[in-house]
Amino acid sequence: MLKSIRYWLPITFFIFISVYPLHAQVERRDQGNLVIENIPEIPRGTVDRLMQYQNTRSAAVQGWLPGGEGILISTRFGETSQIHSVDHAGGSRRQITYFAEPVPSAAVCPDPSVNGFLFTKDIGGSEYYQIFFFDLKTGRDTMLTDGTSRNGSVLWSNKGDRLVYHSTKRNNVDYDLYVKDLEKPEEEKMILQCRGRWYTVDWSPDDRKLLVMNYISANESYFHILDMQTGELEQINPSEEKISYGSTGNHNAVWSKDSRGVYITSDEDSEFMRLKYYDVSNRTFTEITGDIPWNILSVDISDNGDKLAFTSNEDGIGKLYILDTQTAKYEQVPGIPTGQLYGLLFHPEGNHLALGINTSRAPGDVYVLNLGDNSLERWTYSEIGGLDTESFVTPELIHYETFDKVDGKPRMIPAFYFKPEKGDGPYPVLISIHGGPEGMYRPYFSSTTQYYVNELGIAVLAPNVRGSHGYGKSYLLMDNGFNREKTVQDIGRLLDWVEKQPELDSSRVAVIGGSYGGYMVLSSMTHFNDRLACGIEAYGISNFVTFLENTKEYRRNLRRQEYGDERDSDMRKFLMEISPTTNVHKINKPMLIAQGLNDPRVPASESEQIVSAIRKNGGSVWYMLAKDEGHGFKKKNTLDFYNSAIVIFLEKYLLKK
Repeated sequence: MLKSIRYWLPITFFIFISVYPLHAQVERRDQGNLVIENIPEIPRGTVDRLMQYQNTRSAAVQGWLPGGEGILISTRFGETSQIHSVDHAGGSRRQITYFAEPVPSAAVCPDPSVNGFLFTKDIGGSEYYQIFFFDLKTGRDTMLTDGTSRNGSVLWSNKGDRLVYHSTKRNNVDYDLYVKDLEKPEEEKMILQCRGRWYTVDWSPDDRKLLVMNYISANESYFHILDMQTGELEQINPSEEKISYGSTGNHNAVWSKDSRGVYITSDEDSEFMRLKYYDVSNRTFTEITGDIPWNILSVDISDNGDKLAFTSNEDGIGKLYILDTQTAKYEQVPGIPTGQLYGLLFHPEGNHLALGINTSRAPGDVYVLNLGDNSLERWTYSEIGGLDTESFVTPELIHYETFDKVDGKPRMIPAFYFKPEKGDGPYPVLISIHGGPEGMYRPYFSSTTQYYVNELGIAVLAPNVRGSHGYGKSYLLMDNGFNREKTVQDIGRLLDWVEKQPELDSSRVAVIGGSYGGYMVLSSMTHFNDRLACGIEAYGISNFVTFLENTKEYRRNLRRQEYGDERDSDMRKFLMEISPTTNVHKINKPMLIAQGLNDPRVPASESEQIVSAIRKNGGSVWYMLAKDEGHGFKKKNTLDFYNSAIVIFLEKYLLKK
């Protein structure tokens, strides 16, 4: 039974101030929620060609309905993702929530008599999430938080009478932990005053203790056990060594059902996140997955505690395993489609497991695994715009040499290569750079990528440069601080690889990325301007110093761990030297830049200042500002226009020889 709401790290609200005058060459128009500059009207033909690709959906598991009678899912039928229910395999999706803002996740109450679920929602992408309770009997929702602070990490108690969560309400910076009784929603109690970012993870089966995480950075996080009665906080495995117990984006730890221990992931004494069992009474670890040389991502345990499901990320592909908790033996589940796995949830009776499966040829859908015979039953059938997905390209995993060596041999950088199967080469190339920076490109379904490959005849390369997650903690740390530009050198070596491929046209290469990937695009344009035709970036960092000074306070120290502390004079000088705004004079190729006005992570000023600087130098920039979006575009109208703009931009500046 799902007890917690799982979501990506949230954030806040930014007030937009234009930092550049509108020069004579800027053609500006308002189009609904969008402010558009220099982007031509989208041709009717482009709209029609994109229509099918833009009308694809996906579905994600949110929880078994009370009593296990059906599944709660998230999917989109209108502008935004909302909560729906499905009663049986292949059944119709009945929409439950109807909001202008997306509701991407929910947590079903373990007490069937409550008959409701918790969900979070913000306004306009601000990431000031509020917690709501939805009553399935009345169809009404009630806001449980103050409406102004940032709240999240919501977790039901096993009894279903209380919920815990974190909130910034005390000082708008730190994530304190609170408990609230559902019978008295107007009351709450702070159970832990914190410094930094703290998350709830799992209640002990008797609801007396709470497993919590202090997340410091991508390579440093620590589990603690909080006694709910005494308030005593005990750190698991105190050590002077930096240890990571996983990220907050994955459900990476659960209590054993006898309350004697915790199943957790940890990279202590290992390059990778391994599954371990922690004995609470004698404070010892037993390693379980030492023979899997890849990261263990998420775990879930059956209600009776006899089985534990976990996933691994093996070179970008998800694998599913089932562990017998009595013998500590596990086996990989056969017959799972090659792709990505997410949202593991045991049925209350323990004989079935719900999960999401996503492949490069099919969007995410909800499946249920029968643990008796390992048969897999599909519960949702998300629309794919009527497209023939058999024509979609499955990427090839390639490795290319970069500039440095490992044990005397060239370091190899992994990348996924989507090669067109239609038309004649040499093909133009689009290099897609992931964000994070500790993210990792994994070959999820992407209708836009398939459009570039199938309809435009563009080869797409998605590298996992140094600093990417999933290849060991040493690889993850290789871009921190003063090593920042080594990741850009990895892109330069990918351009070298492109030049050696006879089927690729090295004179027609573009780069695309968002967030930190947006910085990588801008930096690539300053380093390799003569080797690139154009660049596309969304909500990217253009100046590390102004970014660190203006990102929301509650995430500033987190980013300093990765990029460096701008308050240190030497680091500040270095960050200024490598920032795209400092080197913008080197860019004379066309750019498409997009931004959400309410972005709390990378403020809109980051895009505004790079747009202004490029134009001041006489450069060409297409610019799109979404007034009701934050970090990442969540509304279909915004995404549709943005994707259309990318297509006509590529047609004009990349495809033409």
